[in-house]
Amino acid sequence: MNTSNNNKIIKTSINSEGILRIVLDNPKNHNTLSENMMNSIQLALDESRNDSKVRVVIISANGPTFSAGHDLKELRQGRQSKDRGQTYFTQVMLKCSKLMRSIVNNPKPVIAEVNGVATAAGCQLVASCDLAYASSSASFATPGVNIGLFCSTPMVALSRNISNKHSMEMLLTGDFITSIKAAQIGLINESIKDKDLKAYVLEKAIKISKKSAMTLKTGKEAFYKQLEMNLLEAYDFASKVMVENMLKHDAEEGIDAFIEKRNPSWQDK
Repeated sequence: MNTSNNNKIIKTSINSEGILRIVLDNPKNHNTLSENMMNSIQLALDESRNDSKVRVVIISANGPTFSAGHDLKELRQGRQSKDRGQTYFTQVMLKCSKLMRSIVNNPKPVIAEVNGVATAAGCQLVASCDLAYASSSASFATPGVNIGLFCSTPMVALSRNISNKHSMEMLLTGDFITSIKAAQIGLINESIKDKDLKAYVLEKAIKISKKSAMTLKTGKEAFYKQLEMNLLEAYDFASKVMVENMLKHDAEEGIDAFIEKRNPSWQDK
């Protein structure tokens, strides 16, 4: 993992606990998900997948805006082509969809630390993470409807986190909601005082990092797979996962440690 990424788009660093922090670092452009930004985040996530030093990923941002979503200036420029941007728009949406899916499919837990405004695809980025915590001053919106562009791709992540009524209210009105409301409807886990957010998220990440990496990978993968199944399929699938999990070293070690009243010694296998 390259932890010395200090370009103008993102910064990455990893601490001794195995917490990889990906910082969106283009505040002058509201940390928009430009092609460059998406490529940079994608690369960092791809590198984290097989890096045994990385146990948890935090995505945060510099500046008052977590992310304003797609770069509308780039999209407008793309419209100048002969096909009025169809090929370019398709490429951008595929890139964005791949990025969001790579968060879900990453074997490491990914946490959004939101200290600012998250709109459109920026809100989608938050919803795509496994956990999300926001400062009390943060706010969220899917305002595409206000510019004639329904937030259809953000809708996918949004509707998989909150109820239909709350999703549609955000999508149809484009209104901002506070971090307190976001926590109430399940878009984020908690709203935290601004000054306490970074420390709170780090504490949560470190707590998770102490678990068996094998167990976290098994559970995260199973969680998202079973969501798309009916009840019977989900229980059949989850039962098989439990059996396979029980046969792993860390499950045996964890149960033995619990019974013997000692701390487990994970081997992540």
